[in-house]
Amino acid sequence: MTLVHAATLALIAGAGLLTLLRLVRGPRALDRIMALDVLVTMAIAAIAVGMTARDDTTAVPVLVVLALLAFIGSVTAAHLIEKREGMR
Repeated sequence: MTLVHAATLALIAGAGLLTLLRLVRGPRALDRIMALDVLVTMAIAAIAVGMTARDDTTAVPVLVVLALLAFIGSVTAAHLIEKREGMR
C-alpha cells in the first residue's frame, strides 16, 4: 500500500467519524437518513481504494450492490419525506 492509499483511507475514516457524529446528533430524521447514505458512499469509496491498493477487482459486484442499495434508499427516503411534508 502506498502513501496515497493510506492517506486516502485515513481521510475517509476521518470523514466517517464526522458522519457518525451527524448520525447520532442529527436533530431531524432527514439528517440521519443522509448521514447513512454518506456512510454507505464512504464504504464504497474505501472498498474501491482497497481494491486499487491490492490490484484486485473481485469486490466490484459488492460495490455495485452497495451503490444500488444506497440509491434505492435515498429515493425511498426522499419520497417518504415528501409525503410526510404534504400531510402537514
